Amino acid sequence: MPVQPLPLGFVFRSRVKEEKAPAADQAPVNLSKQPRDPQAPKGRPTPKRSEARSQRRSVAHTPMTRKEAAKRQREARRAALERQRQALATGDERYLPVRDKGPVRRFARDFVDSRFNVAEFFLPMAVVILVLSMVRVPALQNAALLLWLVVIALIVFDSCVTGFRLKKRLGERFPDENRRGAVAYALMRSLQMRRLRLPKPQVKRGERP
Repeated sequence: MPVQPLPLGFVFRSRVKEEKAPAADQAPVNLSKQPRDPQAPKGRPTPKRSEARSQRRSVAHTPMTRKEAAKRQREARRAALERQRQALATGDERYLPVRDKGPVRRFARDFVDSRFNVAEFFLPMAVVILVLSMVRVPALQNAALLLWLVVIALIVFDSCVTGFRLKKRLGERFPDENRRGAVAYALMRSLQMRRLRLPKPQVKRGERP
């Protein structure tokens, strides 16, 4: 039986497919192509999450020089002092010094600030007594000495009454709290003029704490 020759078009298409096949086999298939990091140099893929985390950790743990460490400590100390200064003016419990923190100390401050205390007028009266004692008049010097004794007696009496009442109120208000040193803290505050007290008074005179 005679063999029929193949059509010319079929032979041409087969030859074209055979030439394209090796080129397709040689083309690399990159299935794990990653998006490029915009901050990374061109041609480098975005680092993996674990690699980026390790890089951040290494930067965070980079050792500082002694000068940098001292500078950071000064800045932190300055910020803490600024917060404490604002807290003394506003009464913010979070940043108050340790001696002023707590509900017991706050109640002691409010108890003293809500009333008149003889001790808070000690400095003005001491100036008056000093001036009188310097005058070369025996009568005025005797009056200054007598006035000095009266002031001391009034301060002692008023402080005893204040301490007794405060101790009683603290026992009623805070039976389970540590009240040690609160009365002495309040009496020391009563020796200061009202406008000079720190933390600043948060109650008015006559207002019940």
